[in-house]
Amino acid sequence: MEQNKIIQLKEVEPQDIPPKDYKEYIYMRRLVEELNKRDLPQGVVEFINDNLELINHAIENKYELKKQIKTSKKNILRFLEKQLKIVTKNHYRNLWMALGMTVFGVPMGIVWGQVTDNMGSLGIGIAIGMTIGLALGNSMDKKAAGEGRQLNIEANS
Repeated sequence: MEQNKIIQLKEVEPQDIPPKDYKEYIYMRRLVEELNKRDLPQGVVEFINDNLELINHAIENKYELKKQIKTSKKNILRFLEKQLKIVTKNHYRNLWMALGMTVFGVPMGIVWGQVTDNMGSLGIGIAIGMTIGLALGNSMDKKAAGEGRQLNIEANS
């Protein structure tokens, strides 16, 4: 095996597995293509290859394939973020949108509701928090893209 080279997933035909499983499989193939364009440290490549081997083994047992792909995908993306600060497109936007609603929006909505004596206006705070979160997340995504830390693939759930 070549140094710092990520292994490929075994070939799967669309008719061999359920459509939702195939969609996850195609996503992982695209992720592997994106990662192979980068010069990754050997330890990172080994971690990714270990997870891809688990998927290759799960291909034989089609009932476990989707679960293994989701688990390996989550592990790989988390590892890349923690070790190399590499993220998918819109990673920070998605993260900060939720954080903005809960961290900024709910407290602001409660304060606004208390001031106006109308707790029905809690939604206004949530909307403002979501906007703040989107702005922060988009700026962090732009920074990551500018620094070459963003994969040309968007995370799917």
